[in-house]
Amino acid sequence: MATAPTQAPERSSQVTRKLYPNYKIIVLNDDFNTFQHVHDCLVKYIPEMTSDRAWELTNQVHYEGQAIVWIGPQEQAELYHQQLSRAGLTMAPLEAA
Repeated sequence: MATAPTQAPERSSQVTRKLYPNYKIIVLNDDFNTFQHVHDCLVKYIPEMTSDRAWELTNQVHYEGQAIVWIGPQEQAELYHQQLSRAGLTMAPLEAA
């Protein structure tokens, strides 16, 4: 008496992909960085940052106490955060967006 081969259960055609979270870079206001320095750092270290957008964010940092200057993948966020911090800007810790 032969037994039928065992069949593996069918795979579900639904695949749930979990995306990696984005991270936000937040620059904080302080009493020692000039408007020009904050602006110049944003333009230098944040990709595709325009001069006009950098001035808007610089004013937001000054008048509101902080500004989210970039949101994206963790590895890039860590790099930009480190570069801005090394340039002397006061940074909030990286956090998931």
